[in-house]
Amino acid sequence: QEPEGTYVEFSGFSFGAETEVCGEVVFNTGMVGYPEALTDPSYRGQILVLTYPLIGNYGVPDESVRDDVVNLPKYFESHKIHIRALVVSDYSLEHSHWTARKSLGQWLKANNIPGVFGVDTRMLTMKIRESGALLGAVVFNDNSTIDFEDPNKLNLVAQVSTKHVTVYGKGNPKKVIAFDCGMKFNI
Repeated sequence: QEPEGTYVEFSGFSFGAETEVCGEVVFNTGMVGYPEALTDPSYRGQILVLTYPLIGNYGVPDESVRDDVVNLPKYFESHKIHIRALVVSDYSLEHSHWTARKSLGQWLKANNIPGVFGVDTRMLTMKIRESGALLGAVVFNDNSTIDFEDPNKLNLVAQVSTKHVTVYGKGNPKKVIAFDCGMKFNI
């Protein structure tokens, strides 16, 4: 939804869960790392547009693989997907990588996250850059009605922050304190 109350519509094809959602539409121009982007707590509740032209070609790695040093998930920024939906230009129906355990579409479906491809993501990104924050929706029926919610009225920090104290490297002589307000694992 644009600020003036007019709408811009983009059509595409589903490769994730066929669940209707709304959220703030944001973009990421990174060339790699969609498992990291989707699990990044800073994207909580947002519809993420990836501008890289081909997504899904290397699948999704095993979520149980841990880093040897800090025992955190090796390929992800948190323990779950935080986006509300994923929008890409081209989705690879076949994936191939030695770490892949499932396709991106399978991962999205298992987590009830819609994925849409066949969208001109560069045009959509230009629209976001020109207009600023946009509210959007992913719908699967022309007759759908969806209530938009203002993400600025949600306490997203409470949704992504830890609820308990976690200590890493217990016994190390040097101490670092970090306040988790949606901290990524790679920090």
